[in-house]
Amino acid sequence: MLIGCPKEIKPQEFRVGLTPAAAREATAHGHEVIVETGAGLGSGFEDEAYQAVGAKIVETAAEVFARADLVVKVKEPQAVERAQLHRGQILFTYLHLAPDPDQTRDLLDSGVTAIAYETVTDAAGTLPLLAPMSEVAGRLAPQVGAWALQKANGGRGVLMGGVPGVGPAEVVVIGGGVVGTQAARIAAGMGADVTVLDRSLPRLRYLDDVYRGAFKTRYASADATAQLITSADMVIGAVLIPGAAAPKLVTRAQLSTMKPGAVIVDVAIDQGGCFETSKATTHENPIYEVDGIVHYCVANMPGAVARSSTIALGNATMPYLIALATKGWKQACLDDAGLRAGLNTHEGQLTNRAVGQALGLSAIDPAAILRA
Repeated sequence: MLIGCPKEIKPQEFRVGLTPAAAREATAHGHEVIVETGAGLGSGFEDEAYQAVGAKIVETAAEVFARADLVVKVKEPQAVERAQLHRGQILFTYLHLAPDPDQTRDLLDSGVTAIAYETVTDAAGTLPLLAPMSEVAGRLAPQVGAWALQKANGGRGVLMGGVPGVGPAEVVVIGGGVVGTQAARIAAGMGADVTVLDRSLPRLRYLDDVYRGAFKTRYASADATAQLITSADMVIGAVLIPGAAAPKLVTRAQLSTMKPGAVIVDVAIDQGGCFETSKATTHENPIYEVDGIVHYCVANMPGAVARSSTIALGNATMPYLIALATKGWKQACLDDAGLRAGLNTHEGQLTNRAVGQALGLSAIDPAAILRA
């Protein structure tokens, strides 16, 4: 199979969908690999690194989209990229379709077979291709939040760890999954007073047992959330419903109860965000203010640390990429129910129920397509 990797064109996106290590693995399995020139530079991979492992460098993204049987990316295809996708082609990347009707319609119209990293599952029911970027984004959230808290950026001017005689920042993390756990670890490590909210009592017990009081836990009732945000210097949104739009857990009216200059970091923005006032931003213009509250809602946070993120993502995606290329998408999905869960569109049909519910579209069970 011919695997193609174009350069990412989303603003300030420096990651690349294929590492030289993954390209080596693919060529060792007998596949042809083409990479757009300069695609890896943002992550520190020169064209020569790909050529050294048997990949070919092509001059344009158009050539990648025209020739590749399997297109591998990081971020969802932009409009100009979606226009080049076609029936019979496999797209393997993050999609986040639930809050994005335009992308969903374009993918359906193209007929492409689109497999989304964020809905692939494993035997334990976790999300192995989302986890590495969730870990990165979670660890970044307190870091960027601390920057936003600086007075020059519109924040309260509060130091995360405080100093002797001055208390630390109060940080509330909504969601105790991968993102929330990593965010809490780093915020606590910076010396902040951290509380994690979650609706799963087993998860709260796990966090208490493993982290032994490094941060506090609370059950995520609406009352507890409303109470805690009033004293918070920073609120990190870390809620995920796989494939679906994120629930809105803090309303605009509640912003008036928060401290002026407090910071919101919405890591769930890829799925629409979990604050009513969230809107996607970029690394070029990462923050904005609503009713005196600073919002950081960058939709590709891990792109800020592109090399670490690219290598982590490449490690996770590599076995799935090789399975798709070696077996073809259909056999690979038949063999792996978790990969089958990643199937979002195929030949004009939507194949993810959560996306269909979010967008008011009908969706077909992927198993029905595989049986055909």
